[in-house]
Amino acid sequence: MRVPTRVLAVMAALALSAATPTASADDTSAAGPGDIVGSAPSAFHPLPGQPTATKAWRITYRSTTADGAPNTVSGTVIVPQDGRTGPRPLVTYAVGTVGLADSCAPSAGFPTGTTVEANLIQQLTLRGWAVAVTDYEGLGTPGEHTYTVGRSAGHAVLDAARAAIALPEAGLSADSPVGIMGYSQGGQASSWAAELHDSYAPELKVRGTVTGGVPARLTGLAPVHDGSYGSGLLFMAAAGQDAAFPELKLDSYLNPAGRALISFLRNNCVALDTTVGSFKKISDMTVRNPLETPQWQKRLHESDLGSHRPGHPVYLYHALADELIPYGQGSQLRKDWCAKGANVKWRTIVLGEHVTGVITEAIPAANWLADRFAGRAAAGNC
Repeated sequence: MRVPTRVLAVMAALALSAATPTASADDTSAAGPGDIVGSAPSAFHPLPGQPTATKAWRITYRSTTADGAPNTVSGTVIVPQDGRTGPRPLVTYAVGTVGLADSCAPSAGFPTGTTVEANLIQQLTLRGWAVAVTDYEGLGTPGEHTYTVGRSAGHAVLDAARAAIALPEAGLSADSPVGIMGYSQGGQASSWAAELHDSYAPELKVRGTVTGGVPARLTGLAPVHDGSYGSGLLFMAAAGQDAAFPELKLDSYLNPAGRALISFLRNNCVALDTTVGSFKKISDMTVRNPLETPQWQKRLHESDLGSHRPGHPVYLYHALADELIPYGQGSQLRKDWCAKGANVKWRTIVLGEHVTGVITEAIPAANWLADRFAGRAAAGNC
């Protein structure tokens, strides 16, 4: 089913910080990536109290850290109640930045209608597609959120699809065609999932990846955000890298003001984090810039995209006037993937910026994915 193109009335880059934390579980009962650790009935409401013809479950499932260790990640599986029989398409969906606190996790906000991208996810369930939404590592489970650590996020996205297929109540099967979708932080996560799919989760029948506003080179973002209104995102990313790689010892680089800022960011969601963190300079928060050290540079470059060709078609898009993730990040990723022989459909959003990019492109991107589910050939434009 194709949904008529329209602008969705949702500010997809904002998140509310009033969601209720959810319980977590340990991973001792799960044997491998994607195995279910625990599940419980939940609910999917795009807006507070808004009914949907869906069933939802909050899950915890096994996944893998950036360094290859087993971990447990939480998420949500949403299935339309439309009477459909046979293999139902499944989209594993990676949300954009929501914050660092557990209360920011998508699974915490779905039951109350406060997960903002739920409005975009509903456009997928209205097509009859099941959706698995990861909370990412450390967001909704014990530990700190590994924000902007690409490999960890890619694992979490792929394992969410595995977990959804393994959840008996969802009614999915190993034959379900799978799509990957995400924007901004979710663009990094979905792009990593696309690159990792053939080596990490080759049994998933991935038909295509939709990814946009991708921060493909983290080292290129520090000059953009240092001292700008987006500097809170820069400090959040530093906290996320430190969470994944404790040897980076972020705290040892911070002055008292920097330690207070990082503590605040770790305990709040994106709307407050970006407000409080805005117009902060690295030099004002540190005794020494960690991003200039070989240790930090090495770990940041480990999240670089473009080194491996996705083995399935990709719909890649970026707003020309994106003020948070410069257009060159997306266009370079296109060049890198195309040079390796990938099938890439590239879209430049001429009118719009970071937030509006995901809104205006939501329907065309989903239509492209619908064609992949229908078995139609994908024409790239490398």
